[in-house]
Amino acid sequence: MNQPAEHASRPAGAAPGATPYTRGAALPALLASRILILDGAMGTMIQRYKLDEAAYRGQRFADYSRDIKGNNELLSLTQPHVISEIHEQYLAAGADIIETNTFGATTVAQDDYGMGELAVEMNLESAKLARAACEKYSTPDKPRFVAGAIGPTPKTASISPDVNDPGARNVTFEELRRAYYDQAKALMDGGCDLFLVETIFDTLNAKAALFALDQLFEDTGENLPIMISGTVTDASGRILSGQTVEAFWNSLRHAKPLTFGLNCALGAALMRPYIAELAKLCDTYVSCYPNAGLPNPMSDTGFDETPADTSALLKEFAAAGLVNVAGGCCGTTPEHIAAIAKALAEIKPRRWPGQYRDAA
Repeated sequence: MNQPAEHASRPAGAAPGATPYTRGAALPALLASRILILDGAMGTMIQRYKLDEAAYRGQRFADYSRDIKGNNELLSLTQPHVISEIHEQYLAAGADIIETNTFGATTVAQDDYGMGELAVEMNLESAKLARAACEKYSTPDKPRFVAGAIGPTPKTASISPDVNDPGARNVTFEELRRAYYDQAKALMDGGCDLFLVETIFDTLNAKAALFALDQLFEDTGENLPIMISGTVTDASGRILSGQTVEAFWNSLRHAKPLTFGLNCALGAALMRPYIAELAKLCDTYVSCYPNAGLPNPMSDTGFDETPADTSALLKEFAAAGLVNVAGGCCGTTPEHIAAIAKALAEIKPRRWPGQYRDAA
């Protein structure tokens, strides 16, 4: 795809068609000028620390009644230095945006550990940790931003958990809305600059999150940028709840996201046709942060691709004019992010279809 010589962009501090942002106002202008780098996997990095059950518990939960190893969001409370170190490693690698350690920090998800009542505290403290790391690394020439990570929860509002009862549901829209509202409020109170509704496999869950964000903005008078990222689960090119990427975009575009894209499930090579489709459709910026290839239990990270592999694939995406934000998901490390940042540093960002018309 040939890049037009002249650059038509939206006003700084405003998403396409949206009111000015109260936080993260510099992001639209930065996205218009270069490809921004998102961080990599939190879980992969936590695994490097080889934390045992006692480490997850810390002193505060030493006598907790059930096993909690694997509850990574709890580490923001029991091992905050680990989370801070991971954030700083990604910032040192060149990440412009880091995600809070809150992918599963909703009451819906934390109820699996009996820790739903800690969700607000997890989000608040996680945002504070990320904020402190960004303040340490931000400069006037390279500001850093905290994205409040909002995961899909382990439950789905539009798919039955019982093959014998298609109408059954294990969560309601209102339960999701309330959980997402509480999460987002705590993230905002902790200092996040934007929200990232990510790894979406059920559009109805995402609608609950976006509705909660809309309510939060109305209640507080704030207006933060929103990144939306779905996950294509197999070669059918659909998310788990059945939508193609075009239908997925059209279902959520009303939220006027700052970025829209895909992450997780597929490695970059298999994700390319779906990113290319979104690049043609979206009248906003496009993000892509794939897994490091396909799972491989014999690998140190659990995935096949080296930093050189992943960065080469994303460099081709960027050279083809497909992306505005690039980073990594499962299996990626600071080494992957450093390689991606270096590979994409001199490549111009994608311009969305409306910009081509404007330039003409």
